[in-house]
Amino acid sequence: MSVLYIVLPLAVLLAGGAVLAYLWTVRSGQLDDLDTPPARMLRDDLPRRQPTAEMARARAPEGSDSRARPAGPPPTGA
Repeated sequence: MSVLYIVLPLAVLLAGGAVLAYLWTVRSGQLDDLDTPPARMLRDDLPRRQPTAEMARARAPEGSDSRARPAGPPPTGA
């Protein structure tokens, strides 16, 4: 019987936490649109654009310009 003094308040706290979590999701708008996200998954993705040479140069770190030196082994000292 003494177990009820522990289990009953824990059950009430758990139920209260569930109600608060539900109210939080409703107020934050997470339950506003339940139809669009599952349908969005079924749509085809748009084709990706192929990167151009200019885009590749823009993403390259500074000082790594491939036009600055020819590709191949480094020159040997003569």
